[in-house]
Amino acid sequence: MVNLASRIEHTLLRPEATAEDIRRVCDEAMRYRFAGVCINPLRVLLTARLLSGSGVRVVSVVGFPLGASTIAVKCREASDAIEHGANEVDMVISVGTLKDGDLRGVEEEIQAVKRAVGAHPLKCIVETCLLTEAEKTNALECVAGGGADYIKTSTGFSSGGANLEDIRLFHQLSKGRLLIKASGGIRNLSAALAMAEAGADRLGTSSSVMIMEQLDNTSRQNS
Repeated sequence: MVNLASRIEHTLLRPEATAEDIRRVCDEAMRYRFAGVCINPLRVLLTARLLSGSGVRVVSVVGFPLGASTIAVKCREASDAIEHGANEVDMVISVGTLKDGDLRGVEEEIQAVKRAVGAHPLKCIVETCLLTEAEKTNALECVAGGGADYIKTSTGFSSGGANLEDIRLFHQLSKGRLLIKASGGIRNLSAALAMAEAGADRLGTSSSVMIMEQLDNTSRQNS
């Protein structure tokens, strides 16, 4: 079985999340040794302080959740996140530009944000629920061509989240060029394991603790 905890990004992107909520998810992430905590830009500084020295990575979102900001705004938001302690950035691409067929524009946006984050991993959220299969293929090529590190399925704020078919498609098309992050709607152990087995390198979920409790219960039943 895959080491699930090391793939999970414990996610808290609700607009009403308080500082106490952030402290709780950071404590949970350190307890379970999750890969990272994914939070809104406003909470990067607090999260970085709470996770300092733990090995749990601070992940901030950019252009979230619509992806409709200008390139300059996304670059500044990404730079600000890194300056305040983010280790990784998840940027929503301009989905409308992709659907226009302006692939060069999408790729140039990704290149610009990648320059802003430098050596830090950049994940590009392509919002698969809004795309045709051809557009998903184009999105992956733009993400790879733009120099990003991951393609990520979803914000979790649109009409759908990750599904196995998209993970398998990205795994097949990427040919090792990109890592894959599945996010949106991963609410239980079976869904998490299925995503990982289909090729997801990271799993973004707010149900992380429940998933680990289910995994622990399963392990005890099988022992």
